[in-house]
Amino acid sequence: MTTSLNTARAAQTPPALTTRVRQGIGERIAPYAYIAPFFLIFAVFGLFPLLFTFYVALFDWNPIGEHVFIGFGNFSRLFDDARFWNAAGNTISIWLLSTVPQLVLALGLAHLLNHARLRLAVFFRMSMLVPYITSVAATTIVFAQMFDRDYGLLNWLLGFAGVEPIDFKQSVWGSHVLIAVMVTWRWFGYTTLLYLASLQAIPRAIYEAAAVDGAGGWKQFRHISIPSLRPVIVFTIVTSTIGGLQIFTEPLLVSRSAPLTCGPIRQCQTLTLFLYEQGFGQFQFGYGAAIGVALFVLVVAVATLNYVLSTRIRPER
Repeated sequence: MTTSLNTARAAQTPPALTTRVRQGIGERIAPYAYIAPFFLIFAVFGLFPLLFTFYVALFDWNPIGEHVFIGFGNFSRLFDDARFWNAAGNTISIWLLSTVPQLVLALGLAHLLNHARLRLAVFFRMSMLVPYITSVAATTIVFAQMFDRDYGLLNWLLGFAGVEPIDFKQSVWGSHVLIAVMVTWRWFGYTTLLYLASLQAIPRAIYEAAAVDGAGGWKQFRHISIPSLRPVIVFTIVTSTIGGLQIFTEPLLVSRSAPLTCGPIRQCQTLTLFLYEQGFGQFQFGYGAAIGVALFVLVVAVATLNYVLSTRIRPER
C-alpha cells in the first residue's frame, strides 16, 4: 500500500520541478567543486608536511633506524644551542637590511616612473624585471666579485677614500650587507612594478585637484599615493617578510668553502641553512624538524606583526 502511494506521488510531481531541484543542488555544489583541487593539493603538499614536521620534532628521528619519542627534548636542546640563536640573529639582520631598503627604493622608483615623462618609458618599466629573471647563482658570482677583498670594485673605490680593504665574506656585518644587497637587487624591480601598477590606477584628477589646492609633490605622495597603495604595501611587506626570513640560496652560495655554515664562524648562516645542516648534513631529522617549527613560529609572528602595523596606514578622507 505504501509503495503504491509513493509511486502515485512521484507520478504527480511535475518533471520541471524535479529538474529545477537537481539544477539547484548542482549550482550549490559547483563552487565547492571548482575550489576543491586547490584544497586537495594544499592538503597533500602544504598541510600534511607541516603537521608531519611537528610530529617528527617530538622524536629522536633516525631516517634508517629507530624513532624514539622524546617529547619536547629537541626544543629544549634548541633553546640552549648557541648556534640556533646565532642563525636566528643572522636571519633577522639580513631580513631587515634587505627588506626595508628594497621596499623604500621600490616605492620611490615607482612614484618616479609614474610621474616622470620619460622616453622609452615602457623599456624602463620592463627592465625592472631583469634582476628578477636572472639566475641567483649568476647574481651571486657577480656580487661576490664586486665585494671581493683583493680585486673587488667596491674595495677599489673605497681605496680612493683611504679606507682599508674590507673582507665582506669573512666578517659578520660585511657578509650580511653583501647578501642584503643581492636580495634587494633581485626583488626591488618586481616590487616596483607592483607599486607602479597600483599607482597608475589612481585617477589623475585627484592629483590635479590636490595641485590646485596647493599640495606639492611630497604632500601628494604622502597623502594620496601611499594611502592608495595600502593594500599593495601590506601585501609586499608580508610576502617580503615570509621570503626574507626563509632566505637560503644567497648565503649558501656566498661561502664556497663552507656552504652549510656560511663561513668558519657561521657569520651569515641563516635558520634555513642551520636546518639543512642539521637535518640533511648530520641526519638529525628530529632536531631539524624542531628548527623548522621554530622558523615557522618566527615567520608567522613577524608577518602578523608587520600586517598589524602596516594596516594602520589609512586612506585620506
